[in-house]
Amino acid sequence: MSTHSTPTAAAPTSTYRLQLSPGFTLEDAADLLDHLDRLGVGAVYLSPILTAAPGSGHGYDVVDPTRVAPVLGGDAARAALAAKAHEAGLGVVVDIVPNHMSVARPDANAWWWDLLEHGRESAYARCFDVDFDAGPLLVPVLADDGDGGTAALGDLTVVDGCLAYHDKLYPLAPGTHAAGDPAGQVHERQHYRLVSWRRGDAELTYRRFFDVDELAAVRVEEPGVFDATHAEILRWAELGQLDGLRVDHVDGLTDPGGYLRRLTERFGGWVVVEKILAPGESLPQSWPVAGTTGYDALREVCGLFVDPSGEAGFTGLAREQGVEVDVEALDERARHHAATDLLRAEVRRIAALLPPRDGEAGGAGPDGAVPRREEAVAVLLCSFDVYRSYLPEGEADWGRAVDTALGRRPDLAQDLQALDRMVRQDPAGEAARRIQQTSGMVVAMGTENTAFYRGTRFAALNEVGGDPSRFAVAPQEFHTRAARREAASPRTMTALSTHDTKRSEDVRARLAALSERAEAFTGAVRRWTGWCPLPEPALNLLGWQTLVGAWPIGEERLAAYLLKAAREARLGTSWTDQDADFEERVRSWPGRVLGDRSLREEVASVVESVRDAGWSNSLGQKAVQLMGPGVPDVYQGTELWDLSLVDPDNRRPVDHGARADLLTRIEGGWLPPVDATGAAKLHLVRTCLRLRRELRPTGYLPLIASGPAAPHAAAFARVREGADQPGVVVVATRLPLGLAGAGGWRDTVLPLPSGPGEWTDRLTGRVVAPVRTDGYTCAPLADLLDRYPVAVLVRR
Repeated sequence: MSTHSTPTAAAPTSTYRLQLSPGFTLEDAADLLDHLDRLGVGAVYLSPILTAAPGSGHGYDVVDPTRVAPVLGGDAARAALAAKAHEAGLGVVVDIVPNHMSVARPDANAWWWDLLEHGRESAYARCFDVDFDAGPLLVPVLADDGDGGTAALGDLTVVDGCLAYHDKLYPLAPGTHAAGDPAGQVHERQHYRLVSWRRGDAELTYRRFFDVDELAAVRVEEPGVFDATHAEILRWAELGQLDGLRVDHVDGLTDPGGYLRRLTERFGGWVVVEKILAPGESLPQSWPVAGTTGYDALREVCGLFVDPSGEAGFTGLAREQGVEVDVEALDERARHHAATDLLRAEVRRIAALLPPRDGEAGGAGPDGAVPRREEAVAVLLCSFDVYRSYLPEGEADWGRAVDTALGRRPDLAQDLQALDRMVRQDPAGEAARRIQQTSGMVVAMGTENTAFYRGTRFAALNEVGGDPSRFAVAPQEFHTRAARREAASPRTMTALSTHDTKRSEDVRARLAALSERAEAFTGAVRRWTGWCPLPEPALNLLGWQTLVGAWPIGEERLAAYLLKAAREARLGTSWTDQDADFEERVRSWPGRVLGDRSLREEVASVVESVRDAGWSNSLGQKAVQLMGPGVPDVYQGTELWDLSLVDPDNRRPVDHGARADLLTRIEGGWLPPVDATGAAKLHLVRTCLRLRRELRPTGYLPLIASGPAAPHAAAFARVREGADQPGVVVVATRLPLGLAGAGGWRDTVLPLPSGPGEWTDRLTGRVVAPVRTDGYTCAPLADLLDRYPVAVLVRR
């Protein structure tokens, strides 16, 4: 049994995220706990474990919040995992999804089934955000070949007392069906209407998760609904079997702060929220949580390893190729499309709340009044420089959005000012609630899901929580933000890879190396594009960067990624309007590139030129994340090199056995080289995680190197628990290609904090001895970093 412990109310020293599925169950996770303990992990961090839709591969599509998914092993397996984890001294953190439930299969979701059967009178009517006054609930599932779904209505049948559309079943309201009744007539008697799938975005009468018709929003702001959806989760806590929660998509909730206060009144463990913070933004100070899931730290850590001098080259290439580089304009257009097309139903519902102007009897108004109001709502939703506001807290965020909207569309001033007055007069009212929760969807769908696939100047910046307009993060900015994190939210999570990131940390690290070779790489892309282009400029730039960043990658994986990217960008094809010829050209591109020997060899040569620098960046950003402020998360498998792309690519099975074998060798004293095995990263992760568990570092002190290569060193010191002087120092190499080109470290040194004892690098065992009798210690970086591009020093 391990000697470390994890009190229920304490933050873990670190977390290790596991993606559960029918192919990797709670029992499989329990079998991995010994390996995680050896690695130094503080808590096992599980993807959602409540019962999800049939066939779910991720768990975010819950259909029954009252029981653990049987396909994951059920409650017995969950309890067994918790007991085994706690026996080993590991905490248990679980991801929960309060915002929505899956309604893709009505017969799999008892609450939704009852709502469809009984309508407004259903005992579960209050659980979902349905506009019953708009008429029958619209269910957009019918095929539509341009006839509005009319032909598909002929496929309806009545089977075993249910309305059937192909393999989907729907309930019949009591007394609405008699033997021999035509299915079409029976359908017309229900509390719902099956309609064309194309009608969802504009006419849907229930709130969704983003534009996903199959995920219906849940009204957890209602105390009874909260109790029903959280009773099982809170039961685990009451049994002492749960130590932390990750709250998914908190911005989608009607009242995030109120929800979190209710949750933490009942649960005393560690709570972090999936919340994307804009650069410089902080969580509302009233929220009783430890922090976010770490995308803010991801931007800062990864940006530290990007060379700002590469910006001009990448920008020039993008302009030359016809790829948009004006980030603000790109965002505005993409968000406007999200608001006016993908989320039009939500926009209409908000616009209908506006009071009529003078002379507009009954709200009917003159021709054009309704479209003008809807446009005003859409413009306002697109104008937030953060994901959403949380009135009455953070009123400045709301005010800036209104001012931006007025500046962009002064012709809509009357309606925008009416919206502003209505919201300010009642910040807890329906208009305020709906605008705020919808703005987050507009930003996510417009910026992350669309603009990031259109503005592909430098893909490493196009990350969840990222800001493509900021090419790099300067060391001073990094240190300032790290110190602020330690002061304001020392128990927040930090991350470099997650199930939601657009690409893994190691892909980004290699792309960061390309920023040091901008001229050579952009020249290669010009040549390759003339040789074998993708059919759309933004996708073309993304394709070449992805090929180099994720190399070696097979045709099937790359084709699947590029097809998803193309549909998200909506420039040559889309999810709802697919262009078969365009998509075939995308699918065939990886095979054409990899099948051309000369082209393949050129790409491989470029990869080789930045491979070692990419490894250096990977180790540097990992050391900085793992030993810096916050609670670091390690996404499954990333303790070795991991060149994954966006989901579902990043949910591929992990070979934990191979990792365990390498770990055994490292435990035996092996100091692995920095090579393709990735064992050096595993060595670093193990060293840092075990140190966190041993020393529980606090504080943050930036350290500045001295000498000709000083800008290439990123270093900081921290204090071990119970001490009053720094006792831990982390050193990472920045911009390694530039460093090598300038002659290496030469006589660059890093003065270390003074105090009794001597410093030892836990990665190599090397002792850094004082250079003077008074204890002054100054580490020559050429010696300290000769084996690894990072060092983790501990004073004894």
